[in-house]
Amino acid sequence: MQERAEQTRRTLLEAAASLFDERGYAGTSISDIAARSGHTSGAIYFHYASKEKLALAVVEGHFATWPPLIEQYTNTATPALERLVRLSFAVARAFRDDIVVRAGARLWTERTLIAVPLPPPFVGWIDAVTEMLERARAEGDLAPHIDPERAARTVVCAFFGVHTVSEALDRRRSIEDHLADLWALLLPSLQTRPIAAELFPMPRQA
Repeated sequence: MQERAEQTRRTLLEAAASLFDERGYAGTSISDIAARSGHTSGAIYFHYASKEKLALAVVEGHFATWPPLIEQYTNTATPALERLVRLSFAVARAFRDDIVVRAGARLWTERTLIAVPLPPPFVGWIDAVTEMLERARAEGDLAPHIDPERAARTVVCAFFGVHTVSEALDRRRSIEDHLADLWALLLPSLQTRPIAAELFPMPRQA
């Protein structure tokens, strides 16, 4: 019974996410979500109580994606700067391919329409990138003039700026190419010994 309830919650969440991503918060109704999910409005209210609570669950699902992904790319023996680049591509693919991640990002930009507090963005990313850059310094790979915390803030701003533009232009279909271009600019300024691009390949998918 519990497994069935969890499956229903997930079905409702993904149906809501797909509609929030397509139409935005204001353009999505409970009846729309019911039709998309194949469940009744009563089932939605039973599991989520309101459209606001459902939107909150989508945003929380978005943020819940990141800690295990960060852990995956921080607990390896690979040099820290390479791990940072590879993590950025994994995040980019999640924004492009994961409906809950995409919807959560859109809902956060529409937060003034949603009458519940939403988790703050970016802070966790700045902390994670700072930690990776500090590790790169310990490994001797970070240029001596770089302040890890300030650089992390700049990297995060640049990364999400690329996502915003890519979303507006082509729904992130070319995000990996845009991200490779960004790192081609950023890496030489971060590295102690800038290396040729072919020695530091961008982990794009075929």
